[in-house]
Amino acid sequence: MQVVVTDSAGFCFGVKRAIKMAFAAARRYPHPIYSMGPLIHNPQVVGRLEEVGVRVVEGLDRVEEGTVIFRSHGVTLEETNLARERGLKIVDATCPFVKKAQKYASSLSRGGYLVVIVGDKGHPEVQGILSYIKGEGLVTESAQGLRTLSGVTKLGVIAQTTQSYENLQEVVSRALLVAREVRSFNTICDATHIRQQESMRLAQEVDCMIVIGGYNSANTTRLADLCRQVQPNIHHVETEGELDPSWFRGVQRVGITTGASTPNWLIDRIREEVAKVSH
Repeated sequence: MQVVVTDSAGFCFGVKRAIKMAFAAARRYPHPIYSMGPLIHNPQVVGRLEEVGVRVVEGLDRVEEGTVIFRSHGVTLEETNLARERGLKIVDATCPFVKKAQKYASSLSRGGYLVVIVGDKGHPEVQGILSYIKGEGLVTESAQGLRTLSGVTKLGVIAQTTQSYENLQEVVSRALLVAREVRSFNTICDATHIRQQESMRLAQEVDCMIVIGGYNSANTTRLADLCRQVQPNIHHVETEGELDPSWFRGVQRVGITTGASTPNWLIDRIREEVAKVSH
C-alpha cells in the first residue's frame, strides 16, 4: 500500500513562529510563564510546552507577575491593555496574518463601515478581531447571515484567516446586494488556501484520506470537511493510537494531510503506524 503525504503538511509559518517564540521565552524570560489560551490548537504540542513551564490560562485575573505569551490566534485588545497595565513581560506570538485582520477591522470601523467577519464567532481569533472594532461587528459563517440586514449603507467584509476563498466570495457577493457601498479585504492566509487545494487534489487520487490535527482546530476540521466533498473515506485523528485497521482494507493508496498546527514528529508516527496496521 502506498502512503502519500501532502507537501504542505506540518506547521504553517505562523504556528512555527509562535512555537519558536514560546520555547525561547521559557528559556530567557521571567517565570511563571503563561500562555493566553492554548498557544496553538494541538494538545500534544501544548503538552510539551507545559513540560518547560508554559502554563495555559484563559484570563489574566490571577496573573500578577511573570511573562504572558499571546497565542498565535491573537488575544483581545482588552487583554493586551490589561497585560501592559500589570507590567507583565509580553511575548506577542500572534500570527502576522491575524494581526493584518485586526488592523483592517479597526480601519473599516473607523471609516464608518459595519464590519462583517466571515468565521466562527466562538473562535479566539475572531473574538480578538472583534475587539478591534469600534461599535458592533457582525460575525457570520456564511452568506445566509446577511439576509436579515437592511438599510445598511456601508459594509466592510474580512475573514478569519483559515476560511476558504469560496466562502468569503459568497459573503461579499451577498453584501453587494445588501449595502450601497462594500469594501472587502482578503485576510485569508495564502498557506491555508494552498493547503486546502493540495489536500482536495490528493483526496481525489487516493482510496482513503487521513487528516491529522487537534479536534479543537478549526482549520483542521474545515480541511477534513473540504476533503470529504471529494473523498467520503476520510478520517480525522489526533494521534496514531486512533487508527483503525479496518479503514485500510482493500485500500491501495492512503493520503495524509494535516492542519496548520500539526508537528512533523506526529506525522511521522502516524505514517509509520498506517504502514503497520495496513498489513
